Amino acid sequence: MTQSIVFLGLGANIGNRVKALKEAERLISEIDGILVVSSASLYETEPVGIVDQPSFINSALKIKTALYPTELLGRLKEIEREMGRVDTIRWGPRIIDIDILLFGNIVINKKGLTIPHPEMAKRAFVLVPLSEIAPNVIHPVLAKSIRELVDDLGDVTDVRMWKGDRD
Repeated sequence: MTQSIVFLGLGANIGNRVKALKEAERLISEIDGILVVSSASLYETEPVGIVDQPSFINSALKIKTALYPTELLGRLKEIEREMGRVDTIRWGPRIIDIDILLFGNIVINKKGLTIPHPEMAKRAFVLVPLSEIAPNVIHPVLAKSIRELVDDLGDVTDVRMWKGDRD
């Protein structure tokens, strides 16, 4: 397989959130067939869905990979398990969450894997970090740039650059 440009979303809200994101990036970079090209800043955001939980730290990664989408998903799930993630309730607290946001221009919609990520265009906590490293990348289904998707959301001031004062 040729090299593909892939964008990942990362988030954590249990334990040392910053350490978890840095560890996830390190483990991703150690996977054979993956090169981490760039990473977004860290952003603090309030939880979505179930709001009675700690705030999240979120970021995004741009990687190059020769892996197929299903292979990449499997490796990312292994990292989540290795870091101590256990499946709980949907949108619940998590020690680490790694999502495939975009995989080149590929569109996949099957059980267990949907690319582009089906919720990304609605989520400021995904789009703001992603727009830092990929503002002009076009969403293959919506035919809009990441920057345009952020603009479509309107007020995104609740996605705050993490200042590093805790964690």
